Amino acid sequence: MKKLLFLSSILFTGIAIMAQSTSNTKEDKNAIKKEKKEERKALKKLEGSEVSYQAKQAFATDFTNTSAVSWKRTPVFDEVSFSKDGTNQKAYYDADAQLVGTIIPKTFKDLPANAQAYINKKYADYKKVNVLFFDDNEYNDTDMFLFGNQFDDEDNYFTELSNGTRNIILQINMEGNVTFFREMKG
Repeated sequence: MKKLLFLSSILFTGIAIMAQSTSNTKEDKNAIKKEKKEERKALKKLEGSEVSYQAKQAFATDFTNTSAVSWKRTPVFDEVSFSKDGTNQKAYYDADAQLVGTIIPKTFKDLPANAQAYINKKYADYKKVNVLFFDDNEYNDTDMFLFGNQFDDEDNYFTELSNGTRNIILQINMEGNVTFFREMKG
């Protein structure tokens, strides 16, 4: 009987510990987000005004069957605009000539259904202007810089909304969670 009682208490304690360790409260998520932001490395600035030869070579390896290829150097990325399978895209290469990610135009219907419902309800008086999909290169930890904001390197949708007086950008993750990203001027 003592063994049964002892085993029961150990089992109950183990379950309680597991429940505590797997809980993800809003405070936990916010603390993790804050830590990530503090640990975020500043993006390495590119030197010079010419796109690197290495980035061009990496692009040729990363993307085949492209057309209308056009390069430009930004302060932190070598950016290439191109057409692939009839879709205009942009790819971004970091200071080490490694692909950070690709921007692909999408439509509002491409967003996860729960995100569409949330946006239609919360931003009913806004017009859907533009939807982009950032396809992260999972093999590169460099964060992305888009719309004047740096964000974690993960796949995300971005949708621009306008109500005539205010233009905003929302960030939507692959699970359909919507967060305010930034307000655009003008």
